[in-house]
Amino acid sequence: MYRFQVTAHTQLGESIAIVGSVSQLGQWDVSKSLPLYTDTHTYPLWWVEVDLPGDGQKVEYKYLKKKKDGTFEWECLGDNRWIILDASAEKYTIVVEDLQFGKVNPYPYGYWEKPIPTPPIPPKENGKRIVVIGSSVALGCSAWLLRGWAQLLKETLEEKYGHQLINVSEIGANVTTTIKRFPQVVTPYNPDVVIISLSLGNEGFAYCPPHQRRALQQRFESGLQELIRMTREIGAIPILGSLYPHSHYTPEHNWLLYDSHDRMLSWGVPVLDWLTVLNDGHGRFAPGLEFDAAHPNSEGHRRMFSVIDITLFSPERLTGTAAETKKKSASPVKLYSRQGLTVSYNPTYGSLLFSNTSNLPFTINVNVIPSQWLQSHFYLLKQPCKLACFSFTPKDNPTLNIPPSTRLEYFPLSFFFSPTQTQVLFYDGNLAILQRDSKSVYLINLSPHEYNVHPMWQEVSDSLKSLPQGFYEDSLNPDTPFRTMIIGQYGLESRVKVPPRQALFFTHTCSLSERKRIAILPLGDRCAVRMLLHKMEYDGPAYPFDLTRTTNLSDVAHIIETGFDDMWNPAYLHYNPEHGRIYHTKWTGLSFAHEVEEGENPLENMYPILQRMRKRYQARAKRFWFTIQNSDEILFIRTGYATRGQVEDLMAKLKSKCQGKPFRLLILSEQSSQEFAGLENVFHENRYFNPDHMYNNLDYWLQCTEIMRQILNSFGISTKNLFWCPPNI
Repeated sequence: MYRFQVTAHTQLGESIAIVGSVSQLGQWDVSKSLPLYTDTHTYPLWWVEVDLPGDGQKVEYKYLKKKKDGTFEWECLGDNRWIILDASAEKYTIVVEDLQFGKVNPYPYGYWEKPIPTPPIPPKENGKRIVVIGSSVALGCSAWLLRGWAQLLKETLEEKYGHQLINVSEIGANVTTTIKRFPQVVTPYNPDVVIISLSLGNEGFAYCPPHQRRALQQRFESGLQELIRMTREIGAIPILGSLYPHSHYTPEHNWLLYDSHDRMLSWGVPVLDWLTVLNDGHGRFAPGLEFDAAHPNSEGHRRMFSVIDITLFSPERLTGTAAETKKKSASPVKLYSRQGLTVSYNPTYGSLLFSNTSNLPFTINVNVIPSQWLQSHFYLLKQPCKLACFSFTPKDNPTLNIPPSTRLEYFPLSFFFSPTQTQVLFYDGNLAILQRDSKSVYLINLSPHEYNVHPMWQEVSDSLKSLPQGFYEDSLNPDTPFRTMIIGQYGLESRVKVPPRQALFFTHTCSLSERKRIAILPLGDRCAVRMLLHKMEYDGPAYPFDLTRTTNLSDVAHIIETGFDDMWNPAYLHYNPEHGRIYHTKWTGLSFAHEVEEGENPLENMYPILQRMRKRYQARAKRFWFTIQNSDEILFIRTGYATRGQVEDLMAKLKSKCQGKPFRLLILSEQSSQEFAGLENVFHENRYFNPDHMYNNLDYWLQCTEIMRQILNSFGISTKNLFWCPPNI
């Protein structure tokens, strides 16, 4: 029995039929075509079951759409659909999956409706046992009756060498699920060879955001290496199926495919090169080889089988190899030995083992290790250790300190990308963020430059949302500035600096409720505070008063009280060409000096400037309120002269807006602090920071910055508790 099924969208009163080259299908007479059926639960899937006896005969057919008036519309011109009859269909039902009405695949796809009983696997005799573990393509999906490359290989190896091939592949498998399944579905068979056949498609590679592609790529490669190790540990020979195309890949995907492919070829493991034979040169299936976006058709599977070197499985090449491989993979290679210090290479993980059995500390330069044993450009201790270098890159020829009676094992970076070791949160080729467990995370800088990780880096901030909220600190250097990660509801809320070619290890120190996150909100009168915070690297995205001039503190209080609503209102803005500034007529002390861009003429056309200001200041105002709502405490900073009455008015309005949240006001101006004596939570410093002088004199700018740092320190504000607002609210 054959169950033909196709997806077709119809109008009320229309239906689908099938007509073909044999009498059971009407012999191309549309009046004798067979109607297909659907119902409310399966529509738009249509189907019909047809008894087609015979074996080896080719049957051609097409679908028709029957109109309301009884006429028929052929699904398309050109090639017919076809199948080759199978004798087993007299006992079992074959589902012929034809996908979309009007889209004719060059090769058919059919599968047994129910699994056909198979005899138990006999014990090994003279031949070898090969296990295939992979995903749907390895299972044979989209090939006729699942006779994909693995089934073709099975038949060939049985006939040529008497080998057994067992396919334990699973639809939707990726490296993570395959590693978990391996001990249950591969190890019990005691195989001689394991063919590992997975793709980047099931890692989400085709549809993930571009900034996540390298992370998925690296996790996939590390997962494959883990599966290779697992194969060798059970005494079997690993063989890799290469990557293959996907019809939704782009040229960038294609470049990354070959990037991974080239690395796979360097692992010392046979690779079945399917990428070359299936690829159209742009990351997609070559014409005529695609069944759907993710799967080759029967011809594609045949091409995949055609590039397999059958002699890889010859008894001569397999005899003794598995046992030798297991022994070799488990035996460390001694690279250096002197006075109780031994350096060894562990081929199982590609790791370097430094063992000091003496009572004295040792200092050793990595250049004593022969280059052929350095399998990675970056090595990392699995357990962070203050007494030794936590990570190193061989090309920098670092010096390692090995304490007495100590054993340190440095693993290549790829080891940490394995799904069994960490979860890859972010990776772009230079910066890697790896979560080891719910309480710890690695930040790894592979570049020769310092990396600033901060909330304005949207992709990084978003990737950290999955971490439990709280404070995370550098386990080895907790008191170093910019070594605290604050993770809140929206991701990263602090800046972290990662030195060149180094790894930092952060552990969860406390919850958000156990330490105050203090925000700094400048209130004018000029951009001096913004400039000083910038030099301290305490600056995040801009706030409303950062780049304005506000000579009247009463204006600032009123602007905040009214929610900034008229701050960018075009009705109140006008351009003064003599001063090169935009002035505000409602708040006459407010003006803007950084809004007109090169090439613009605000006297003739103010519209683009006003639109840009609206967008900018709406975002800055949102950040202002977001910061008040989401930080634990606020320090408002105002420069410039103020009267006691103005400050009292401002404090009343801030108290209303902060709704019980603790806040303080710091005033920096050249006047007596007695003016503000006794005002609760108001602090004054008799200082003047001139932003114009800062622009012209770097030494003065740095001197002012150091003074500001000391002031903030006196308020208990540092990189350990400074709140950063995300750029996009």
